Amino acid sequence: MNRSQIHATCVALAGSAGPAAVLLRGPSGSGKSDLALRLIDQGATLVADDQCLLEAREAGGRRRLFARAPETIAGAMEVRGLGIVSLPRTAEAPVALLVDMAPPETVERLPEAAEEDLLGVAVPRIALDPFETSAPAKLRVALKARLPAPEGCGPAAAGGAAQDAGPTGRRPLVLVTGMSGAGRSLALKILEDLGYEAVDNLPLDLLDALVPEGEAPRPLAVGVDIRSRRFAVRPLIDRLERLGPRPDLAVTLLFLDCESQVIERRFTETRRRHPLAHERPVADGINAERRLVAPLQARADLVLDTSQLNPADLRRILTGHFGLDRGPGMSVLVTSFSYRNGLPRAADLVFDVRFLANPHYDPALRELDGRDPRVAAYVEADPAFADFFARLTGMLGPLLPRYAQEDKSYLTIAVGCTGGRHRSVAVAEKLAAWLAAQGLHAERVHRDLGAAAGEPAERAGPP
Repeated sequence: MNRSQIHATCVALAGSAGPAAVLLRGPSGSGKSDLALRLIDQGATLVADDQCLLEAREAGGRRRLFARAPETIAGAMEVRGLGIVSLPRTAEAPVALLVDMAPPETVERLPEAAEEDLLGVAVPRIALDPFETSAPAKLRVALKARLPAPEGCGPAAAGGAAQDAGPTGRRPLVLVTGMSGAGRSLALKILEDLGYEAVDNLPLDLLDALVPEGEAPRPLAVGVDIRSRRFAVRPLIDRLERLGPRPDLAVTLLFLDCESQVIERRFTETRRRHPLAHERPVADGINAERRLVAPLQARADLVLDTSQLNPADLRRILTGHFGLDRGPGMSVLVTSFSYRNGLPRAADLVFDVRFLANPHYDPALRELDGRDPRVAAYVEADPAFADFFARLTGMLGPLLPRYAQEDKSYLTIAVGCTGGRHRSVAVAEKLAAWLAAQGLHAERVHRDLGAAAGEPAERAGPP
């Protein structure tokens, strides 16, 4: 027997080799949805709520267990007090941990390591009080401790000092700066969750003392912007130039940008005063700051525009770039989008598939989307498709290793069509599957799939 359905809620969390599914098991009212919601709020994505389909199959030379949602409830979650809500989802993910919901008095203080056989696959199992404040943190610690080290890595790669050294073997130092209101505080919180020691608003003259030579403490993320004491652009760049050549540090300057109108709206909604506006309008302060920090943006190793990013998007991107346990290799995000809503700002490569036959004009397919096999078959039946896809993969094949050789850890490929529902989704799904077959970690995001209905973007893990 290779398939079964169980009564459990499932979420996908970031692991060293891609998303890892966690099964939350317990009777109705035991706290599965409560714990799942807190995990989702911290960056996890929903796989299935209450009922979960399990399938055991060979993958990567071993038998693995995969979880997905029944089609009737895919992307839906029942939240007590709110009813049925639609959430971004991961279509399928390998199961890495089974968590039993348990009353606090039954949770052992020092439990023995345990596993449970599910369809012939041994799955690590723990018991947690789901309503405990630290339950999400304990679950993440358990997941990291029980996941195998990436292939080819020794024990140090799975945890400890070598992991803290980061993928390059040097201590990561991420300097987070950018426009006020662009998400610097959130970025620091995410980096702290990833294992960095986070320091905000550090006076520049203390930066050198924070990273003394000869020591190997935790990776460090430092927030610096115009509110930092004695902030000045030129001295910050000078310090970067001094730290950059050090053999024990891997220094990255991360600049968070955002559209001025979006920043203005954020300050207006929160009724906060822009640091440079003083008694003038917020827009004046934003313009003054943009001129002031322009040299920093030009010097940055990575510029992220957060105008269209929600917290989960930012967490996913920062994990791809700065995750300490992401292992070797490059992660690829394939996103579909609608040209009506503009290009994805983080895209490295963009491909336009509006020349393909449009399923929108077939009444039987109009209400479906590109994930449906019937829509995918319609798109692939276009006489131009086969040659286009062969040329696309033929071009990407030699390009991707070159990107990896340049130490690019995260690549975003965008595929666009008119409405972002049929052609771009179908091609993005097929391209992500091709990338996974090449041994790459490939995620899919369908940015505008629910835009017409006012729903959030659909997200999926590796195919």
